[in-house]
Amino acid sequence: MSAQARVLVASNRGPVSFHAEDDGSLSVRRGGGGLVSGLSAAGQGTGAVWVCAALSEADRTAAREAPAGRIDRAGYDTGGLAVHMLDIDPGTFARAYNAIANSTLWFIHHLLYDTATKPVFDGRFRKEWASYEAYNAAFAEALAAEASEGAQVVVQDYHLTLTPRMLRSLRPDLRIGHFSHTPWAPPDYFRLLPDDIARAVLEGILGADHAGFLTRRWAGAFLDCCEELLGADVDRAAMTVAHAGRVTEIGVHGLGADAEFLRDRASRPDVEARLAALREAVGDRKVIVRVDRTELSKNIVRGLLAYRDLLRTRPEWLGRVVHVAFAYPSRHDLPEYREYTAAVQRIAKEIDDEFGDGTWQPLILHVNDDFPRSLAAYRLADVALVNPIRDGMNLVAKEIPVVSERGCALVLSREAGAFEELGADAVVVNPFDVTATTEALHTALSMDDAERGERTKRLAAAATALSPQQWFLDQLDALG
Repeated sequence: MSAQARVLVASNRGPVSFHAEDDGSLSVRRGGGGLVSGLSAAGQGTGAVWVCAALSEADRTAAREAPAGRIDRAGYDTGGLAVHMLDIDPGTFARAYNAIANSTLWFIHHLLYDTATKPVFDGRFRKEWASYEAYNAAFAEALAAEASEGAQVVVQDYHLTLTPRMLRSLRPDLRIGHFSHTPWAPPDYFRLLPDDIARAVLEGILGADHAGFLTRRWAGAFLDCCEELLGADVDRAAMTVAHAGRVTEIGVHGLGADAEFLRDRASRPDVEARLAALREAVGDRKVIVRVDRTELSKNIVRGLLAYRDLLRTRPEWLGRVVHVAFAYPSRHDLPEYREYTAAVQRIAKEIDDEFGDGTWQPLILHVNDDFPRSLAAYRLADVALVNPIRDGMNLVAKEIPVVSERGCALVLSREAGAFEELGADAVVVNPFDVTATTEALHTALSMDDAERGERTKRLAAAATALSPQQWFLDQLDALG
């Protein structure tokens, strides 16, 4: 294969996925989001290529049947994007994705471990780590094969921390970037990793010319780790790390909400239908909305406990408020996530049993994913509850003010990356303090219409200051 691409993106999940039909044929589904629109904006005339992993058996079939894994050359509609899908051995993929990326690195960066019993780094972990290395190597080899001389490569997220260094060894001519969508753990917590693994992750990212983060806080934590664990020369004023004869620039690129897409999508008939159903269920009551995956870091359980406490301690809200909570399934192949989803459902039922009276349903909980219904809830929200334990950014906090119809008071965790941009106009909470979150909900519900409306305008402006397209283009600019 001749290498032609001058712009490349690498991410675990790609812009297309496949579904096996009853007759054995494969149908393709195209995704959206900032990376898709950003690459489309950057890719004109560049021969841009997106390298991703096959996530399902249907994906693997498509990747095996496509010429050298190039889905766009197999007759599928990829929306004009060139897509190289990697058919990685399912066992290798599962160990790299579930055991290392999602059960180790995610837990480290979100400070989620119950350290009395976990983590345990033993022989099994080493086998899992070897799979993570093989998974990253597959990406590095594919990128090296696709890239033209001096091409720009942007590697995405914690799944691919080793890829920049591996790619550097294969193609030193390339301009390589890495972007972290998660928080970054402070050194004391990052040291939970075995010493050689911690070094490998840091040095993997330092194989890039530019390492990007969502907020200055997460970038600062990365700099601290490089200094304390590697002994690297860190210049915080210049935002650079010098290590092993190379200098990596550190950048901060806050991902914004896609206002044009959200407002257009929120006005379509399927959203209108769901909005009508929600309005009928809620009546003329105030509405507290949360939309999250049932991800441990999202702190849904404490949010429900705060709502229950509100109803117990502020009886003036009985019958006058409804909590619309959408908690969509996440990573149910991991036992911790199954248990967490069960806890969410149990507490929700307790709230309904305690306060529901036949004329008022205090809580509407859905655990099946429905994007149009989420947008309908965004439009209806008087209060948005976004209280993660720790979050790289949290786009929901940015999206709700953009499409809210009546103005929305935002109750926001100070541990969300979005706090840096939105905190001045939010009701800010410590996510572990249920009592304080209860008071924040009361404050938000009690806010007068004028103040709520003015805050919403400022929140929406801050949320859309950097479009997903510009966020991606800024990373390319940083690579020169």
